[in-house]
Amino acid sequence: MSRLTVEHDQGHSIGLGFGQVEILRYVYGADIPQFEAPKPYLHPIRTLSGALVSAHRPWDHRWHKGLQMTWSHVSGQNFWGGNTYIHGQGYTPLENVGGMRHDSFAVIEHDGTQLTLDEKLTWVTQGGEEWVAEQRRLRVHSIDAATGSYAIDVQSALTNIRGADLNLGSPTTHGRENAGYTGWFWRGPRNLTGGQVLAADGAGPEAMGTASAWLAYTGKNDDIDGEVTILAVAGTSSHGALEWFVRNDPFPAIAPSPAFHKEIVLPPEETLTLSHCFVVADGAWSRETVESYLAGQAS
Repeated sequence: MSRLTVEHDQGHSIGLGFGQVEILRYVYGADIPQFEAPKPYLHPIRTLSGALVSAHRPWDHRWHKGLQMTWSHVSGQNFWGGNTYIHGQGYTPLENVGGMRHDSFAVIEHDGTQLTLDEKLTWVTQGGEEWVAEQRRLRVHSIDAATGSYAIDVQSALTNIRGADLNLGSPTTHGRENAGYTGWFWRGPRNLTGGQVLAADGAGPEAMGTASAWLAYTGKNDDIDGEVTILAVAGTSSHGALEWFVRNDPFPAIAPSPAFHKEIVLPPEETLTLSHCFVVADGAWSRETVESYLAGQAS
């Protein structure tokens, strides 16, 4: 029976292996250009068979890096990367691209069956102001060779340390239709473009901007035969509804957005908490497979 193995490249990244496959790497100390909003990210992410299910610096959006916490509109600052959407002007280059600084790991726990990371981060504007203190937990668990799947829990507690209100929004809250991307965001590799989207309420790609308990994305692999599934479980937000940002064209992407249609106003010293789960699996899961898996996790 294979067990999880951990490799820590001090100051740069933590890799997690299962059998002969490095299934993911959490990169927290890379040298990233300011325009790409430097921040930690999970990439590469692979299935247990080794199929790649994350993209890194794709040519269309260099700031997309696997699975990462993002936020596009924060009181005029951009913690997403790239140009900033301004209604009536479109995407505009501004000197407002901040980053999320890794400060320390409070916990790195590994017992051969799961990995837990507790991390402290600070969101810093391009001008050097500290605006958000984040407590982040990542937990990789439920590795199941029989179903070819494992789960990644992501939790963020975002505390406003700016000394004034933070307005947390998205391009949609600033006037662009169906562009409510923000929060934890997964970008898939280009071979998954055009994949199938399933949501708990039966919707497909039209789930954009709607709320449902889960959303699954399936597609075909390059390099390794077969198909893969990314199952995103919306989880919870302490401040309003979570609504899906999802695309299968022109690229694969999923985010349970906490500010799709409505901006969040976070007063000084108040904390916004988010909790989601992303399941990585070999094979194209049907609705019945997803529901059976979630029922098993709940029991």
